[in-house]
Amino acid sequence: MTFLSHLAKRYDLTQESFASIIGVSRPTVAKMFRGETELTLPQAQKLAGVLGITLEELVTGKERIREVVLEEPKKTQPKMEERISVPAENVEKFKQALLYITQKIGALPNVGQTVLYKILYFCDFDYYEKFEEQLIWARYIKNHFGPTPVEFGAIIKSMVKKGEIEEVKTKYFNKEQTKYLPVQSPDLSVFSGQELEFIDEVIQKHGSKTAKELSALSHKDVPWISTPEGEEIPYESVFYRMPETSVRNYDADL
Repeated sequence: MTFLSHLAKRYDLTQESFASIIGVSRPTVAKMFRGETELTLPQAQKLAGVLGITLEELVTGKERIREVVLEEPKKTQPKMEERISVPAENVEKFKQALLYITQKIGALPNVGQTVLYKILYFCDFDYYEKFEEQLIWARYIKNHFGPTPVEFGAIIKSMVKKGEIEEVKTKYFNKEQTKYLPVQSPDLSVFSGQELEFIDEVIQKHGSKTAKELSALSHKDVPWISTPEGEEIPYESVFYRMPETSVRNYDADL
C-alpha cells in the first residue's frame, strides 16, 4: 500500500474524492495509489492543506504523532513529536458535545463523521452569530467538502482509546462511512441551559440531513466561501452571512 492510498483509507476518501481535491481524473489517482505517478508540488500543497498535515509528511510518507494536550501547566506532560494544544475547557466541551450529539442522532443511518463535522460547525458558528459568545469554540479549516474541525481526529482517538465512544465502520448508500456511538452518557453540566437548548435546535434542524446536503449548505455560508482552501475559518465572518444561512434577526437589533 502506498502512502497516498494509506491517507485515502485513513481519511475515508474515495478515489473520486481524492481526485476532486487535487484536480485530476480518477484514473490518474489510481496510478498514484499504485505508485506509477507522483504528485506535483501544487497538488501536494493542496492535499496537505486539506488533510491538515505538513508537506514534509506528505513527501516523506511519515506522519507525525498528534495528540491532544490539555493545558495543565502544573503537571508534567509526556514528550510527543507534535502536540495540538487547546484549552482544557474547550476539549471537555468538545467531548461532551460529541457524546450528546451521538447519543441523540449517532445511530441514524445518515449520521457519519462528515455529518458530525457539519453539526459541530453549525453549533459553533450559529451560536457565535446569534449570541456573540463562544459555545464549543473549536477551530475549523476549509476543505473541499466543507468546514472540518481541526482537533476532531485527536480528540476522537483519545475518546475511543479511553472507551468513551465507539468507532464503527459501515456503509451508507454503498459508500464507506465512519460512525461514532457513545459508550457513556455525556456530562451536561459543562453547558449552560441556553447552550444545550441551542445544540438541540441545531440537531433538530440538521440532524436528518445527509453529508451531501450539509456540505452543500456549508458551501453557501460566507465563512466557508471567504476563507482560502486549507486555512482556518474566522468566527467573525459569521456577521457577513447571507439570509440562507444566517440565524440572527439583525432588524431586531436596531
